Amino acid sequence: MGTLTEEHIHISPGVPLMFHKYRIYKWFDSTLKTRLVPGKRVLCVTSILLVLTGTELPGSKLLAQNVPTQDLEAASLYQQGVMRYYRKDLQTAENAFRQALERDPNVGTARNYLGNILLLQNRLDGAIQEYTEAIRINPNLCEAYYNLGLTLHKQGQTAAAITSYRQALVVNPTMVPALYNLGLGLYEQGQKQEAIATYQQAINLDSSNANAVFNLAIALQEQGQNTEAIAAYRKFLELNPKNAVAYNNIGSILALEGKTSLAIDTYIKAIQEIPNDPTAYYNLGVMLYNERNFKQAKVSFKYARDRYREQGNIAQADKVEDLVQQIAMLQRQNQVAQTPIIQSVQPKPDQSPTSQTKTPSLIDPLPPTLQQMPSQSETPLQTPGNPVYVPLSRK
Repeated sequence: MGTLTEEHIHISPGVPLMFHKYRIYKWFDSTLKTRLVPGKRVLCVTSILLVLTGTELPGSKLLAQNVPTQDLEAASLYQQGVMRYYRKDLQTAENAFRQALERDPNVGTARNYLGNILLLQNRLDGAIQEYTEAIRINPNLCEAYYNLGLTLHKQGQTAAAITSYRQALVVNPTMVPALYNLGLGLYEQGQKQEAIATYQQAINLDSSNANAVFNLAIALQEQGQNTEAIAAYRKFLELNPKNAVAYNNIGSILALEGKTSLAIDTYIKAIQEIPNDPTAYYNLGVMLYNERNFKQAKVSFKYARDRYREQGNIAQADKVEDLVQQIAMLQRQNQVAQTPIIQSVQPKPDQSPTSQTKTPSLIDPLPPTLQQMPSQSETPLQTPGNPVYVPLSRK
């Protein structure tokens, strides 16, 4: 699981929130099929990515505004806690918030800050207690509901996390991180259509939320809504044109629909945008092989092999090299089969010059298999299979 740092945290004045792009990438790579056997199918590689979004550190504003207490000493301690919090001195910040709460136990935002500190330190049970107390003090503190959802999600309590996200949205229906994480939770629970609707709500509020767009595309693809999925992937590529996974997933959908030329164009575009990505070369090789363009398929596989080697992925490079060698063998066999043979005796009925050489059948890409994401992520788009949580705070 990725490491959660204070840099992911943002405190915005009042109810309006600003959101940090934190990503937790969940991806899966299909295994390369390493034999070109007549009648068998060779599969395209597809990568699946699930993303999460968070908050953005505002920068210079360190001191809280509208301190929620009339006790001057408590207010001073609260301000010290906020300042130390942003200076990443979490222990001193925790001490200051606790002293402030000794003076005035009803400072709900101090409880929310304490929850954030404990969550950052992976002290999850304590964080839950602080967020719960913050909500008791201030039932309208939407950040506390959201942060409680994050913590529960991290503990694997997805259903409870969904409830907390929904409560945050009751208080603030435009809270995009809550919508995004709610969509993720619904997806994990197998409620794919509900997840799609929730991602769409998040995108309607923030069309630049690339993570939500990407996860929407994945959910649509899994539900067989291919036209909508391609549109979502293309929208994502407008926001992030250097993402190889989106290109490869579009190409995979087009290939499965029999739109070979469009799939080839997509893989070529991927190579132009990300020339060092081996997957696009591999999938292009598969499509060219489907077209029985063995010469160009072999060239594309060689590029894929070389890119894998450059990345140090020797196992995958060796698998692709096997494909190159098998194509070379097929080419030699076809050349032999097409060479006229002078025979002194007529061949038997079950023998013919071409019966010894079989032309490989067409090959199709494997439809992407989307796997369930584990509970909430810690930094969407960086640690495979592990989410990252970014708590919200209010000044």
